[in-house]
Amino acid sequence: MQSRARQDSGFTLIEILIVIAIIGIVAAAAVPGLLRARMSGNEASAIGSMRAINSAETSYAASAGRGGYADRLATLALPCPSTTVAFISPDLAADPSDKSGYRLALTGATGASAGPSDCNGTATLSNYYATAIPLSTGMTGHRGFASTGKGTIFFDATGAAPTEAAMAPGGSGTTLQ
Repeated sequence: MQSRARQDSGFTLIEILIVIAIIGIVAAAAVPGLLRARMSGNEASAIGSMRAINSAETSYAASAGRGGYADRLATLALPCPSTTVAFISPDLAADPSDKSGYRLALTGATGASAGPSDCNGTATLSNYYATAIPLSTGMTGHRGFASTGKGTIFFDATGAAPTEAAMAPGGSGTTLQ
C-alpha cells in the first residue's frame, strides 16, 4: 500500500487571527485621522454656508429689502412676487438650520434699527447677526463662526459663536483668512 501525503490548503486559525489583529491595529490608527477630516469638512461647509448667507443678505438688501436686511433665514427663502428665485438655497431655509454638523441661525443684530418693508411686506433691519456653531463641539467641529452686515466671517476656537462685541472694530474677534 502506498500512503498518500495529505495536502491541506488554506489558512490556519492562528494565521487568520494574526491578519485580523493587524487589520484592527491599522483601523484603530486611521479612525482619529478620519474624525479630524470629517470635522474639517464640516467646518468648511459651515464657512461656505456663512458665505452663502452673507451673499443672500447682500442680494436681498439690494433687490428686495430696499437697503434693509432679513432677520430670519426663512425670509431669505421667499422669492419676490415678480420672480420664483429665492435668495438662499432650501437647505438653509429653516430657522435655525442644521447642516453638516453645524447649527446656522440668523437674527437681527443688537441695536439694529427697523428698515423698510421688503417686496413681500416683511419688515427689514439695518443689520443682521448670523452664526454657525457645532452641534457637538469636538465631534462635529471645533470652531464657531459668526458674521454681520459687513460680510466678514469671524471664528472662535472654543466652538461658541463670536459675539457682536468681539466682531466690532477693535474687538477681540479673529477673522478668517
